[in-house]
Amino acid sequence: MPTAAASPPKTLAALCSSGWKSRSVKEEVRGNFLRMLASGDELFPGIVGYDDTVIPEINVALLAGHDMLFLGEKGQAKSRLMRLLVRFLDEFVPYLDDPAIPFHDDPLKPISQAGRRLVAERDPAEVPIAWWPREERYAERLAPGTKFADIIGEIDPAKLAGGTSMASEEALHFGLIPRMHRGIFAMNELPELDELVQVGMFNILEERDVQIRGYPVKFDIDVMLLFSANPSTYNRSGKVIPQLKDRIGAVIHTHYPRERDLGVKVAEQEAAIDLGGEWPVVVPYFMREVLEQITIAARRSKFIDQQSGVSARFSIANLKTVVASARQRGVRLGEKPAVPRISDLGHLYASSLGKLELDLMGSHQMSERQVLDAVIAEAIATVFEEYVEEHGLDEIAKVFGQGVKVEVGDMVPSRAYEGIVADVPAVWQKAFEVNAAQDPAVRASCIEFVLAGLYATERISRIQEHGHTIYDTKGFR
Repeated sequence: MPTAAASPPKTLAALCSSGWKSRSVKEEVRGNFLRMLASGDELFPGIVGYDDTVIPEINVALLAGHDMLFLGEKGQAKSRLMRLLVRFLDEFVPYLDDPAIPFHDDPLKPISQAGRRLVAERDPAEVPIAWWPREERYAERLAPGTKFADIIGEIDPAKLAGGTSMASEEALHFGLIPRMHRGIFAMNELPELDELVQVGMFNILEERDVQIRGYPVKFDIDVMLLFSANPSTYNRSGKVIPQLKDRIGAVIHTHYPRERDLGVKVAEQEAAIDLGGEWPVVVPYFMREVLEQITIAARRSKFIDQQSGVSARFSIANLKTVVASARQRGVRLGEKPAVPRISDLGHLYASSLGKLELDLMGSHQMSERQVLDAVIAEAIATVFEEYVEEHGLDEIAKVFGQGVKVEVGDMVPSRAYEGIVADVPAVWQKAFEVNAAQDPAVRASCIEFVLAGLYATERISRIQEHGHTIYDTKGFR
């Protein structure tokens, strides 16, 4: 293996002298995994909420040498988990550096005819060696539209025209899987894969060989195979051939974050928004909670197709939208920092509707916008009730109990809210985890949350028109 201290072997003779030993992909993954596990290294960086559920199952599967299927709804980090397995490969592996060899053949155990011929006919000191980096030893494919030739291979007409025998290995053009010999190949959305291609993958899992147009190519392909699928299609009869299901060593069940705080953490991590800069943005935690609760409410809604799922990308896109709306207001009104408000949720139609699939039986005559409005209202009510339960409603009642009409909107200046209340009650100021009394923009966000919460819990009335909302607190109970 090449290092900074020593130049890597460049010939077969030098490689043999270095003491390098061949091992299969799964032996390589197992060995590196055990080393990292023993040293206490972080095994799956960036993965949140799976420490006690998904990751232990992956660990066991890696040690068992299984090919794996990641089964879960969209947006549950299935692809990310598969890509992270690359870190358990060696940093580099040597291969026979000859253009006649169709893939990265092992210098000590070549499986291609061209590789075996090169090693047998030339002096080891003249057999060239190059090094394959781990990042290039992973390939993935999306199943819809994938053909047999794409991932298994096809007979090359040009080679036949040149006189190569059809029964010869040299007549074949290999697809992705043979070309990933000594690497990892992942197939996303397995149930959408054509049945003929599934049969080809079954042959690889069972016999580690390929058969192209009736010509079996008998060589020992060394590849770790990974798959992903949605339970609603994977468990449907006829979508995946039973023989292929039976050969997959381990099924890893993924899930959405089981706690709202974990969902907030995932969205913030994946959105990777720069909240600083010339026009900074401060996002109160209650706004982060509301955004994640919208996702949770959508995942529970009878109006949304739950077999399709509601991806974490729904949360990520909505967080980006709300921050962008606040920043736009900050720039236009000259407010620093800008602070997201409930009225910024009015821009979620653009980032949300394309990520929700309605349940045609449950939604009846409701439009997508009506379903999203209902989900947002439910989320606001849920978070507000939690704040009411913890911090009480009495002091809020003193502020709004006299009855006032309040106009809010995503372009209403924060200073306009100052006439509504002179101060946010101290107990709520603590609840918001920000100094609401000192910053007009934060105070405006807090006031909108309280008003929206009172409306969502049917304590006050509301009129919406032309992008503005007027709350009437005369009916405060």
